[in-house]
Amino acid sequence: MLIPMTAAALLTVNGPVTSAPPALSAADSAAGWALYTGSNASTLWRGYKEKGFPSKGWKIENGELSISKGGGGGDLITKEQFADVEMSFQFRLGEKANSGVMWRVAETDGPSYMTGPEYQLLEDATYGAKPTDPHACAALYDLYPPGANKTTKPVGQWNEGRIYIRNGLVQHWLNGKKVVEARAFDAAGKPTKEWSDKIAASKFKDAKGFGVQPKGHLAIQDHGDTELALRDVRIRDLAAPLPGEISLFNGKDLTGWKAVVPDLAAKQQPETQVWEVRDGVLICKGSPAGYIRTEKDYTSYVLRLEWRFNPAKGPGNSGVLLRMVGADKVWPKSVEAQLESGNAGDFWNIDNFVMTAAKDRTNGRNTKKTHEGAERPVGEWNEYEIIVDGGTVVLNVNGEELNRATGVEVVPGKICLQSEGAEIQFRNIRLSPLK
Repeated sequence: MLIPMTAAALLTVNGPVTSAPPALSAADSAAGWALYTGSNASTLWRGYKEKGFPSKGWKIENGELSISKGGGGGDLITKEQFADVEMSFQFRLGEKANSGVMWRVAETDGPSYMTGPEYQLLEDATYGAKPTDPHACAALYDLYPPGANKTTKPVGQWNEGRIYIRNGLVQHWLNGKKVVEARAFDAAGKPTKEWSDKIAASKFKDAKGFGVQPKGHLAIQDHGDTELALRDVRIRDLAAPLPGEISLFNGKDLTGWKAVVPDLAAKQQPETQVWEVRDGVLICKGSPAGYIRTEKDYTSYVLRLEWRFNPAKGPGNSGVLLRMVGADKVWPKSVEAQLESGNAGDFWNIDNFVMTAAKDRTNGRNTKKTHEGAERPVGEWNEYEIIVDGGTVVLNVNGEELNRATGVEVVPGKICLQSEGAEIQFRNIRLSPLK
């Protein structure tokens, strides 16, 4: 799931931090996560501008990746390169510790931080840093300070960090709270004016290639005077297909879907006329009310899709129906992942589907999302990641976990997309089944 920040480490990191080396769940693996502090960690990292894992300094023991003061191992980088990426990790800092995690790092003549923006790892209290300083822990170093909502654990205790880079948006999370958000790149992948201005006003203004790489390595800094340990480091390539991915929409037509629009059926008119495909985008006109549903049943899976409302027509309503069973009708028995503008991430229980949701956020059949601010403005693409894992359903909007239900009836069912009064567009609808 993903952590409440998230989507990060699907269903595992949400719980309390434990001392046992973590492992990936089936849902984690289906969502594309890989564990970078497991037994094979040395095959996933190498030294910066080196062929292999450092021979000194860095250690891999008991599921931890660590370095001590004066270790001399140099910066670590992932062997793989990433564009859109999500990384979650637990970190422990010694007194006055100073390090960082860089992203989109290129191997140039200079050090890693001369191309890769940094999630700062600093032991604020003993270092004497103001928590909201642009060089403080979880800052986007020298560019964006962490928000005042930031909380850190005392020296020597484990914290949870997360970096989320998707569709031009960069987020830093610390202990379950989003503390930095930057619109770094536009839809074409070019740096935004906001991002360019930030770089121009920073210490990196003369660093050629800083913060503008289309892809690159993730790096962990060896600052030379730091005691640092990381564990449960999970990384996933958000631009890559899901493991065992099944495409539910071919970008051309409604193959694999059945349209259900009772008003049109009563007039003996084609129920598919509410839907059209244009330039690889599935467009729902919104009226009359109804849905399309998959022809096949699915029980447990990770489902990803992107949606947006037509900016010329304004916000609207729709939903993704999960485990739909029984007769086709408006609306069929199912669990609804809400798509109404401003309320994406809500649950709706349709026709008394068996499930348990947070009582303090539930009113009748509706369970409100945990917080605001995850949706993009009308007209921009949003991404839903829905984890349907046995009796648990998790709703993640643009990388943020907004809702979770347990005790959900485990039954094979259809996946539906609603036509509910407004034009809505869908693309990149795909599913990774859980074993």
